[in-house]
Amino acid sequence: MSNEYDVVILGGGTGGYVAAIRASQLGMKVAIVEREKLGGTCLHRGCIPTKALLRSAEVYQQTKRASEFGIETENTTFSFWKVQERKSSIIDKLHTGVKSLMKKNKIDVYHGFGRILGPSIFSPLPGTISIEYKDGSENTILIPKYVIIATGSKPKMLPGLNNDGDQVLNSDEILSMDQLPKSIIIVGAGVIGVEWASMLSDFNVHVTLVEYLDRILPNEDDEIAKEVEKRLSKKGVTILKETKILPETLEKNKDIKIMAEQNGEKISLEAEKILVSVGRTANIKNIGLENTGIAIENSYIQTNKFYQTEESHIYAIGDVIGGLQLAHVASHEGIVAIDHIANKQPLPINYEQVPSCVYSNPEVASIGLTEREARDKGFDIKVGKFPFSAVGKALVYGDTDGFTKIISDKETNDILGIHLVGPHVTDLISEASLAKILDATAWEIGQTIHPHPTLSEVIGEAALAVDGFQIHR
Repeated sequence: MSNEYDVVILGGGTGGYVAAIRASQLGMKVAIVEREKLGGTCLHRGCIPTKALLRSAEVYQQTKRASEFGIETENTTFSFWKVQERKSSIIDKLHTGVKSLMKKNKIDVYHGFGRILGPSIFSPLPGTISIEYKDGSENTILIPKYVIIATGSKPKMLPGLNNDGDQVLNSDEILSMDQLPKSIIIVGAGVIGVEWASMLSDFNVHVTLVEYLDRILPNEDDEIAKEVEKRLSKKGVTILKETKILPETLEKNKDIKIMAEQNGEKISLEAEKILVSVGRTANIKNIGLENTGIAIENSYIQTNKFYQTEESHIYAIGDVIGGLQLAHVASHEGIVAIDHIANKQPLPINYEQVPSCVYSNPEVASIGLTEREARDKGFDIKVGKFPFSAVGKALVYGDTDGFTKIISDKETNDILGIHLVGPHVTDLISEASLAKILDATAWEIGQTIHPHPTLSEVIGEAALAVDGFQIHR
């Protein structure tokens, strides 16, 4: 059986289904091929489930502090199976929503494994899609004018430290735990590692966070990373930096034992489980790239600024092309790709205008250059900082740790970067994103009237602080 389409999208994750909706809006006949569930990693094994767990951990910790707000509670406990049940119900609701969007936009969804075929009787160009089904039924052939590869990524493991789904876990597997361990070693202190360290420590798990580099959150501003490290340490997280795990020393019994090397000395680590969070790798295996002229570099598909591959009718977006592996980035890349196919002359994405977030406690949000990056690029900079401790709403909210930092070009006054750590900053970052895309100056943000009392005042005051005109400090 064969069907013809304007666009066939391999992968129904955030990037894939958003691209499909955009294509349908422009009058194209569209199909998605997805081997698992629509919504992909973000909905089922990433953004949404982890944030649901983080929220439960946050509520648990807030409840323990209820007496500070005049609310008396005793013997505060939590039920982890109910926490997991809530997480699953959120996923199910959103999954139903995505399926409804496919029906609303008349997008055909094929649940199977899609593989790109080379030139054949169906087309003189590579790009025909053959769909294989788990039940062994006959393959379906899709003949598209254009293909978008949006197959996402999977957790990367350390050589020699292979996941077993029980004691050695990746970030997918740990989401399915039916009970919490008493202790865990987390290898890798990037976004995923820090979020899990924060969450598990808030759930009373003893966490040892191991990082090979000399700092946690290596992509964040130095001062932001130091603030998060301070807060995690205060929670009781043991943080080992410049430490290399030695996978060959792994011993599995009731607990896990493993050696690590720090400053030339070997140290022994022990815990019930290990979580390996050392990044993600593109899902490009067995999807038929060998049947095309598509270029691969460092295991990622190479594209131009409109996400065209070397095969001009085949595009690729999201985690498979590397870069910023974020759901909102994949979505916008998908829209740009579809608009390019439709000759809408889209603007390429400026990745310095993309916000990133860490949903730990404390939260982190940032956009643009860090202070170190700005100096390394040769900018003469001026910096404004303002703490949450001087913001009335933060006092009311009961969380006054953290700050906002704005980095500007001293010569032009252009904003180079905005960085926040503290309560609800993953919501506050959108103002900074708008400022960046509109090429605003710190003065213009400072002249914007921020309602009082709100947490957003921390951004207005930090903007004024760039030139020393902050009011409340």
